[in-house]
Parts: sequence; C-alpha cells; structure tokens
Amino acid sequence: MNRVAFLFTQSPHGSSAGREGLDAVLATGALSEEIGLFFIGDGVLQLNRDQQPDQILARNYIATFGVLELYDIDQFFICADSLRARGQSLTAERVLKAEVLDAAALREKLATYHRVIRF
Repeated sequence: MNRVAFLFTQSPHGSSAGREGLDAVLATGALSEEIGLFFIGDGVLQLNRDQQPDQILARNYIATFGVLELYDIDQFFICADSLRARGQSLTAERVLKAEVLDAAALREKLATYHRVIRF
C-alpha cells in the first residue's frame, strides 16, 4: 500500500489551500491506510488553537482536523524550525498532537512516504 504524505505549507486563511488540503486528506483516508500530515513554513499556523476566521469572514475548517482520528489518520509532524521562525512555541497546545521535529528529521520522515501532495 502506498504511503501518502500531505504537506501543508500555507497559512490557514490567506487562501483555500488549507481547507482543500484537509478535504483531500479525508478523501484519501477512505482509500489509503498510511497517511501522514506534515506542517512546514506558514503551514505550522494551521494548527494554532483559538483561531477566529469569522472575524475575516472565512470558513472555520480548523475544527475538521478533529475528525481525522475517525479515519485512523494519526501521523502528524510539525517543523520546529518553522515554528521558531514564526515566533511560535514548540510546546504550545495545538488542534492536533503533532510530533515536533527539526528540519533534518522532518525531511527524513517525509522521505519514507511514496507520494507527497503539497497544499
């Protein structure tokens, strides 16, 4: 079975990429058993708690990350270097319990997947 990685690289509400990526993860979850979500660059902001997208008239899709468990998707990785670059805490509570890895370890983990889909 192919291992599929989803790479989230964009901030949550500046474009539809995050929402579309999450929709693709859920659709793929019905077909594949080995899915990993990777958050790098501005994508690390996807997992921040207490977002208020209604303030900018955007749809709140962040809560949908909570249903990933129902699809047996539980491999989540977040780039420590990206967090630091954006002034984010490495230990903050997030909407997913993602494993925080430095860039080198994240690249190694990503290399174990057969397909990488970027959003």
